[in-house]
Amino acid sequence: TIVDALSWMQTGDKSLRQPLESAYNVRADIGQIASIFKQDGLLTIEKIIPQPGTPIRPCKATPLLDPQDILDKMADQTALEPKFDGFRVQIHVDKNRQFELDQGDLSLFSKENKVFVRIFSRNLDDTTHMFPDLVASAQNLPIESIILDGEAVAVDPKSGEILSFQETVKRKRKHDIDEVSKDIPLKAFIFDVLYLNGQSTLNLPFAQRRKMLEKIFSKQDRKQALEIAEQLVVNNLDDLQTYFSKMATQKLEGLMAKKLDSPYKAGARDFTWVKYKLGMQRDLADTVDVIVMGYFKGQGKWTQFGLGKLLVGIPVGDTIVSLSKVGSGLSEDNIVEMVKRCKAIEVSTQPKEYIVDKNLLPDVWVEPKLVIELRADSISKSPFYQTGLSLRFPRFIKFRDDKSITDATNLEELKIIAGV
Repeated sequence: TIVDALSWMQTGDKSLRQPLESAYNVRADIGQIASIFKQDGLLTIEKIIPQPGTPIRPCKATPLLDPQDILDKMADQTALEPKFDGFRVQIHVDKNRQFELDQGDLSLFSKENKVFVRIFSRNLDDTTHMFPDLVASAQNLPIESIILDGEAVAVDPKSGEILSFQETVKRKRKHDIDEVSKDIPLKAFIFDVLYLNGQSTLNLPFAQRRKMLEKIFSKQDRKQALEIAEQLVVNNLDDLQTYFSKMATQKLEGLMAKKLDSPYKAGARDFTWVKYKLGMQRDLADTVDVIVMGYFKGQGKWTQFGLGKLLVGIPVGDTIVSLSKVGSGLSEDNIVEMVKRCKAIEVSTQPKEYIVDKNLLPDVWVEPKLVIELRADSISKSPFYQTGLSLRFPRFIKFRDDKSITDATNLEELKIIAGV
């Protein structure tokens, strides 16, 4: 990788990978990191702070199956928040810079609003032009500069009720943005502040960052497209279970539990953030995000569409290793869309990074570009898959256009989900 190359350039080995990668997590522009490292050296790299306009690699949550384990990981006190089924948004605002867009229809944005705003996705794509409603709300925040982390969901324009993920993803588009934004407005629930008025807040305890958010949003109109996420601090199992039941009643995905004294760990996944989702009581401790590697033509009930089952895998180091076949959970509309997407990335030979047992070779290979979400009954040991594990009765849930292949569930995460 480029990070390794920068380390080799300086020391002749990979010993500087960790500080360079940490800097990239905070300011995800490898060209900028390389330039600073070359000109100013390691000491400057180690002091890098966020910069409005350059994305921060998001902190990620670890799934846990047992509510008591959640409290144990959090030292018996935790902040609970709703887990929304939307897409991650990282919102950057700098009132000392002018608002410009290189892409999209500038007519959608008020000519009077010149405040600099950028919105980045989970995989660091600039999606600003897609969300004029979020931009307008961000420009009204009572700050000089800020970087916020949140989750955007579609809401019913009349009732304000949160809509399904399938409705929410309709907002991720390049065309007809103005019309669709009126029919399907977004609400971004903000749960963290990573930078405020020229200062990094990443290393501050979460409880302190939350107080900053509450002050910023204390006078914010709830009708605005940005709203602070609700939070409840609990220190016992009964209160945690009651809050989880409340989330289920509201038809949300579940809850997030966060450690009150933890910093924001950019690009990391550990037990400072834990997710506890509906369905964990029945199936796996979480759903699994997998990479489509190819498909079989002659298996399953969908053969009339030219696709019987999918072969899916997960990243293991620099490779993608087969994990399971999938043929359930797809509606007719899903299968038509899947065929369309697979044909667009079809290749004639097995991609070099794929590791697949010779008895599992699909009829058609595809490039590693398509991520989907699955649920299964359990994870079982399997001699046929290179991971040594396989999904038992996997079912398609949805396409994850908001995730790149680097966001797919890796082997370590799979073992956590499986409880092994």
